[in-house]
Amino acid sequence: MEWQATITLFSIFIILMALSVPISFAIGIATVFTFMVINMSFDQSIFIVAQQMASGLDSFTLLAIPFFILAGNIMNRGGIAMRLIEFAKILGGRLPGSLAHCNVLANMMFGAISGSAVASAAAVGGVMAPIQKKEGYDPSFSAAVNIASCPTGLLIPPSTTFIVYSLITGGTSIAALFVAGYLPGILMGLGLMVVAGIIAKKRGYAVAERPSCQEMWEKTRDAILPLGLIIIIMGGIIGGIFTATEASAVAVVYTLFLALIWYREISLSDMPKIILESAVTTSIVLLMVGCSIGMSKAMAFSDIPFAISDALLSISDNPIVILLVINLALLIIGTFMDMTPALLIFTPIFLPVVQDLGMDPVHFGVMMTFNLCIGICTPPVGSALFIGCSVGKVPISSVLKPMLPFYAVLVVLLLAVTYIPQLSLALPQFFLGYGG
Repeated sequence: MEWQATITLFSIFIILMALSVPISFAIGIATVFTFMVINMSFDQSIFIVAQQMASGLDSFTLLAIPFFILAGNIMNRGGIAMRLIEFAKILGGRLPGSLAHCNVLANMMFGAISGSAVASAAAVGGVMAPIQKKEGYDPSFSAAVNIASCPTGLLIPPSTTFIVYSLITGGTSIAALFVAGYLPGILMGLGLMVVAGIIAKKRGYAVAERPSCQEMWEKTRDAILPLGLIIIIMGGIIGGIFTATEASAVAVVYTLFLALIWYREISLSDMPKIILESAVTTSIVLLMVGCSIGMSKAMAFSDIPFAISDALLSISDNPIVILLVINLALLIIGTFMDMTPALLIFTPIFLPVVQDLGMDPVHFGVMMTFNLCIGICTPPVGSALFIGCSVGKVPISSVLKPMLPFYAVLVVLLLAVTYIPQLSLALPQFFLGYGG
């Protein structure tokens, strides 16, 4: 029965995806048919899926998602990207290929604030691409740097990805996940900067002129308030002042203050459009979450996670081999599925396996997020790849070769995050006393 349910679930899902059915509906329809295979009537199947969607979305934790999305959209419109880019120029200006380093650093900062790789690729890449072209950078190389570095903000908190992961796993500490993402996210950015610096030095790209002390102070001052959002949110969560959900509401108030009052980059008349865009994005995410909760229930009913767990453990009982197989599977999945649905579908499948191996759920969450960050940069459906090429005004075919060294360093760092647990767990243990 379990293999019949497994084949039904994934075959119908893949067929519907191939027919370009929206992913939320593909998940929901595949789930209904799976319940029917488990000897339930059509009416019962529809009722159970609807019930699971409603109960799954009735969560205080999920309130953080619309608030963080709204805060990110306000930031995108509020003139934050340019201020962070100017600050990034100060930080990376004296390194070989200074504009490439600036791109990476700006993506790390803006991505962390906005919580969106796509928004980061569009905002930072849109500003950096013409500047780099003017300075003689190969547009394909510039686009590759932007594409590879824009997902860093999905690891550096606040991250809606970790909020979704916490919900799926039944309450893994969001605070621990947030803190755990810092070191891997920073390592991702530094690794990309090393590769970009080597390539830039070989190609003889210019080093920026040394800025004056006055210029350094002005650009640093302009970036303090945007970066202060991260300090306020993480300081409040680590200090126990507010929860992650409450922090998301604080983020909205803070970004509104910056955009409306301090910088005056947007007006009250812009807010209805920003709120509508945020509501649309939120509805897409939450519909996927709701449908995926129904799918998780179907998998639990038919023991699909345990069947897959037994199949993986039959390959080997060596944790190194099992984790390598899971990473390879996720890398392949990431090439044709976006991060949120991949996280929603495959976390309930792989988490029991790694827990049997003694892996901490926070460590696994960071590993899985890092892995799927690579996926959104890869063809054929990588969202960051398409946006990065669009703003860089280059075809995808011309970016794939420059992306190869960046893919290589990302895979090496993924293996480091996978097999060195302290890269993910050291900070939560130190700041939160996290013990798994």
